[in-house]
Amino acid sequence: MIKFEEGSDNVWADLGREDAAEMQVKAQLATKIGEIIKAREWTQQEAAEVLGLTQPKLSKMLRGQFRGVSEAKMLDCLARLGRDVQIVVGPARRNVSAGRVAVVFAA
Repeated sequence: MIKFEEGSDNVWADLGREDAAEMQVKAQLATKIGEIIKAREWTQQEAAEVLGLTQPKLSKMLRGQFRGVSEAKMLDCLARLGRDVQIVVGPARRNVSAGRVAVVFAA
């Protein structure tokens, strides 16, 4: 019999990574960048030129290898793709030692 363990919505947290929250945010940003590129039917080379990246670096990022790409660069990529990017800092929550980082995409 095969046993399954239900995971959370963050695979990096399930793997015990200390940077799980950061990796989850980067994954969401990379996914959105990839969706926009695909919708525009651009090649990776065309997209890389617009985004200010090399094609190999863009390819790695879109495949989930985004260690060498900062969140700030990914936000810049979204802006270069014509998306408005807003960073909202909310009030402190009660009884919590640390805040949370979340990515929300408007329709």
